[in-house]
Amino acid sequence: MRGDDSGATGGGGVAAGDLPRLPRGLPRLPRGLPRLPRGLPRLRRGLPPLRRGLPRLRRGLGTVLGCVTAAAGALHFLVGGLALGPFLLWPRTRAGALDLLTGGVRRLAALERARRSVFFGDVFPEHYRAADRKVLRYLAVRSYAGLLCALVLGLLVFGAVLAGILGYGVLRGTIGWDELLTQVLLGGVLLFLDVQGLYALAALDARTARECFGPSERELLRRRIEELAASRAAVVEAVDAERRRIERDLHDGVQQRLVALGMLIGRARRGRDPERAGALLLQAHEESRGVLAELREVAWRAYPSALDSLGLEEALGGVAERCALPLRLRFEVAGPLPRAVETAAYFVVSECVTNAAKHSAASAVSVSVAREGALLTVRVEDDGSGGANENGGGLTGLRSRVAALDGVLRVHSPLGGPTTVTAELPCA
Repeated sequence: MRGDDSGATGGGGVAAGDLPRLPRGLPRLPRGLPRLPRGLPRLRRGLPPLRRGLPRLRRGLGTVLGCVTAAAGALHFLVGGLALGPFLLWPRTRAGALDLLTGGVRRLAALERARRSVFFGDVFPEHYRAADRKVLRYLAVRSYAGLLCALVLGLLVFGAVLAGILGYGVLRGTIGWDELLTQVLLGGVLLFLDVQGLYALAALDARTARECFGPSERELLRRRIEELAASRAAVVEAVDAERRRIERDLHDGVQQRLVALGMLIGRARRGRDPERAGALLLQAHEESRGVLAELREVAWRAYPSALDSLGLEEALGGVAERCALPLRLRFEVAGPLPRAVETAAYFVVSECVTNAAKHSAASAVSVSVAREGALLTVRVEDDGSGGANENGGGLTGLRSRVAALDGVLRVHSPLGGPTTVTAELPCA
């Protein structure tokens, strides 16, 4: 047995005396494992400052790059102006020379736009194209501001070098306290002016980029005022047209039937034959029922009372019941809608269904009302002959009513059909 043991341990094997050491080292491993999570909170606490510092570093790189692109813009104006100056002065070659100058300006402006988007996170309209004069003015201002920013940054770096020399002199004891105080006060004032200058130039860069690469705040405000003025005038016109239609319906429909009703009653009163008088009264009774139905229809077209008491779905159900064509209604709206949106959606459906029944020779109508987020979409489609006049009174009034709520009305009615009217109404 001993010979076997010695043979097992000899010839490069593990000595028998080393075997008991293994269990002693094994318990040490779990002691070190809990130390790993202790450093994780410190790492997590260090990540937010790093994340906050990355945007600042990116903006700083964008500012430095803006100094370089400003120098390129100034060089383009200098070289282009010297090379194309005689051609710009001659009327026959002015247009071509201006096109060459503007082409380079637009390429540099596109570079500035990419710089603002990448380093500053600005978002500009994709399909907006500024005028040539606007782009020229922007690049001129941008070149001046960028060169001025480069000068301010150079002064800031120069001040940092002087501060380092001053600190070195203080450590060596070659600068007195009175001179140190003077230099610190002067350096603090210059540093404050440099920082304020950088902030002002950064704000100028952002403002000029917004004005060039997208509608400015003044232009947006002007467009909004024009839209509001146009929608107000359209609403007033639509109200007047609706009043004229109601007057026409009362005059041509209800009034004529009331006159006929009065004539029937008068004939019944003057008649001496009881049977003849009874027949006339029966006819007058039927005529009065027809007058009431037509009057109810006129009142319903003016404003449906079911819209206030029962809601939009029930009011559209009433439109489907009165429609002379088969109407399929799909209503997918969860929750209440603003009263103005319900009214506009109702009149869109009512007017389109009436037009389909009267003018399109359709055999069926489908209505879809669905809400997705803050947008209500109303879609009316018929299988008629198409060719609807978008400038007609009814569709023009609908477009004005929808535009008053900042909505959009689209009409697609090719010859041969089908006709599709889609209204998008914001519910916010």
